Amino acid sequence: MNLFSDIRDLVVDALAKMQVAGDLPEGLDFANVTVEPPRDPAHGDMATNAAMVLAKPAGFKPRDIAEALAARLGGDARITSAEVAGPGFLNLRLDADVWQGVLRAVLAEGADFGRSTLGAGKRVNVEYVSANPTGPLHVGHTRGAVFGDALASLLDFVGYDVTREYYINDGGAQVDTLARSVYERYREACGLEPEIAEGLYPGDYLVPVGAALKEKYGETLLDKGEGEWLEELRDFATNAMMDLIRTDLKALGVEMDVFFSEKSLYGTGRIEAAIDSLRDKGLIYRGVLEPPKGKMPEDWEPREQTLFRSTAHGDDVDRPIMKSDGGWTYFAPDIAYHYDKISRGFDALIDVFGADHGGYVKRMKAAVSALSDGKVPLDIKLTQLVKLWKNGEPFKMSKRAGNFVTLRDVVDQVGADVTRFHMLTRKNDAPLDFDFDKVMEQSKDNPVFYVQYAHARVCSVLRKATEAGIETGDRTLCTADLARLGHEAEMTVIRKLAEWPRLVDTAGRANEPHRVAFYLYELASEFHSLWNRGNDEPALRFLQEDDPATSQSKLALVRSVAVVISAGLGILGVTPAEEMR
Repeated sequence: MNLFSDIRDLVVDALAKMQVAGDLPEGLDFANVTVEPPRDPAHGDMATNAAMVLAKPAGFKPRDIAEALAARLGGDARITSAEVAGPGFLNLRLDADVWQGVLRAVLAEGADFGRSTLGAGKRVNVEYVSANPTGPLHVGHTRGAVFGDALASLLDFVGYDVTREYYINDGGAQVDTLARSVYERYREACGLEPEIAEGLYPGDYLVPVGAALKEKYGETLLDKGEGEWLEELRDFATNAMMDLIRTDLKALGVEMDVFFSEKSLYGTGRIEAAIDSLRDKGLIYRGVLEPPKGKMPEDWEPREQTLFRSTAHGDDVDRPIMKSDGGWTYFAPDIAYHYDKISRGFDALIDVFGADHGGYVKRMKAAVSALSDGKVPLDIKLTQLVKLWKNGEPFKMSKRAGNFVTLRDVVDQVGADVTRFHMLTRKNDAPLDFDFDKVMEQSKDNPVFYVQYAHARVCSVLRKATEAGIETGDRTLCTADLARLGHEAEMTVIRKLAEWPRLVDTAGRANEPHRVAFYLYELASEFHSLWNRGNDEPALRFLQEDDPATSQSKLALVRSVAVVISAGLGILGVTPAEEMR
């Protein structure tokens, strides 16, 4: 049930009848007609912009359209009043039965309340984290992991067939550096002093990898040259790091469907096939790029290169795909990787990158547009930096990692639930402060606590009701006399519950899971406000002594709050709290 969608359908149907009656011209586009909560709740339950967006194409005054529309809507049993406001907005008030229907829908549909068919089963690939397999995940990866995972869950909730994917960057020079770093830890395990030269990875996380090498090979590698052990150690170290990354992701509650190896693209003809696809479309050529804008690099010189004509698909400049020595640029395997995704039949692609990849967006979108002939959209979401604080001071160092704070540092200190929720309290492209003290605070200023506390309070009420002999099953509460709910504070909570399907739909269209976290905080605030008013007004208390019928009507409301909070937290990957300690 999506009440806002239902009322919008009612508005559009009324507009269509106005066309039949000659009150509106034919051929109008109703796509921009919306029904949403009014900015001021005192103005009504819902508001529509229909008259405002149709006035110009119809050649009518907005108020004239609004008044005619109000007259038609007033005949529907769900509408108790339709009032024209300002230049032509239309404010609607709904019958009490409509709001009671919202609670019955929540209780009947349970965790599925708010689910939709927006995605229509289309296959979408969400690639996120995709950190180089050279060490543990850091706090920046944590934000990308949480955002990507919540986005995948959100898209699943609104009807997409979602694949969660991790791209293992195991084909570049950084893996050679990893192998050399591990070799030094192997030497250390053999009783020698490691030589951690500049450019190698210094973190202690490689110590157990070196020890594992010692256990496997003994000291047989000590007398061999790099050419004899480099390839073997690349694979050994990469596998060890990916095991570490998988373990860290699991601690955060993230599990991927696919781990795709960049290395699998090399020597298999897959990069060549992707480039040939672009060449067949006339998008690969030999040419000389214009000099870079701004300050000229000292080593820049005009030279002929093999280029991808990415400007034909919206990029600012064409991009090199081959180095002067005949090797591929880093962009070429990424083109091949996305060509593979398209070949697997996905209807849409989403990449979650860190903020430092901002310059990569246009070229990657151009590549996907060219490879798919514009048929497969690519949305790239950038996650901004996370600033860590503890005891009022910046928190920067992890001895185990060498020079950064790891995902496990964060999860071990505050838990996965707190980490995940807080990472979604800002839009992905906005900077985020993560204060270890504040995220554990038990106050209204801490969103994760405030939402969890609301759910725990509902669980407490339901336990007390059961102890008092009141039936609290959803089927029973569905049949409660909901007409007993009528106080404005109760209606405010019901209206907020009614917004959930619309909110999820909006968040799913925009690929913005942070909207779910914002909504949950607002719902929790309305619930806590109702709870607190019950301290002063006994009639608002959820359990009414010697009045089980009224108690059940109020329990239907609070149980509905818990259902929606639980569903929202499920999208965010957070476990609802049944009690707070």
